[in-house]
Amino acid sequence: MEERVSFASDGLKLAGVLHLPESRGPERRAGFLVLHGFGSNKDGGGGTTVAKMLAALGYAALRFDFRGCGESEGERGRVICKEQVKDTRNALSFLAIRPEIESKRIGVVGQSFGAAVAVYAAGVDRRVAACISSGGWGDGAKKFRRQHASPRAWKKFSAMMKEGRRRKRAGKPMMVPRYDIVPIPPRLRGNLAPGSIMEFPFEVVETMYAFNANDVVGRIAPRPLLLLHSANDSVTPTEQSVELFQRAGKPTDLHLIADVDHFMFSEGNTLVVDLVRNWLAKYFPARV
Repeated sequence: MEERVSFASDGLKLAGVLHLPESRGPERRAGFLVLHGFGSNKDGGGGTTVAKMLAALGYAALRFDFRGCGESEGERGRVICKEQVKDTRNALSFLAIRPEIESKRIGVVGQSFGAAVAVYAAGVDRRVAACISSGGWGDGAKKFRRQHASPRAWKKFSAMMKEGRRRKRAGKPMMVPRYDIVPIPPRLRGNLAPGSIMEFPFEVVETMYAFNANDVVGRIAPRPLLLLHSANDSVTPTEQSVELFQRAGKPTDLHLIADVDHFMFSEGNTLVVDLVRNWLAKYFPARV
């Protein structure tokens, strides 16, 4: 069962789709917020797959568009990290008052950029009952340095940062192409959701550079945290999840998976699905 919904976040109307289990009794169920990746939207293959998987396992799942993305209100492409954390917290407030949901058992699951937002939101909001991060990151500056690893690529990225700051001081905002911010190999670009944003204000890059989920991941414990990452991620450096794990409390599980790449939920990998299913059964069952 899917229901189109909307809710408010800082005065903006955000669009979402709520998935509910087909067979459900009168008891309330645990729920999840499903967070999309950088400049993507709720209708991407990975987010839709996760929401349907969770519903099949007996959970409610709300996938929604961050402000400035998809069908939500807000300046197109202005995806500021901590504003997306606010959107996540407001989505939690919306889901918590639904009659089908057990308000104190709402988790968050995110992919890539959405995973970093998920970890940060769980770290600063004690209402988040569980967190799943897929291909996420904890240190924006380190992430960018590895994503633009060659001397030529780093010189280009650094020049872009310098020019963006110069134009900002001059009151002449600069737009930056998606792949100049986060390089994605051509073979993986088909995984981007239709309607994904391809150009962003420079302010977005600055906030990503300064965004550090590492600073708050230790606050999630004793709530459960699952970190998933490709062992050879072509987009987000694998060590980003390793560092999150090193800073996290218990219970935290880290799985580095060899035969997937960055968009692991879009690949239909049974190992990934089984890992999530078994972790949920142990730490965060749909019904208590």
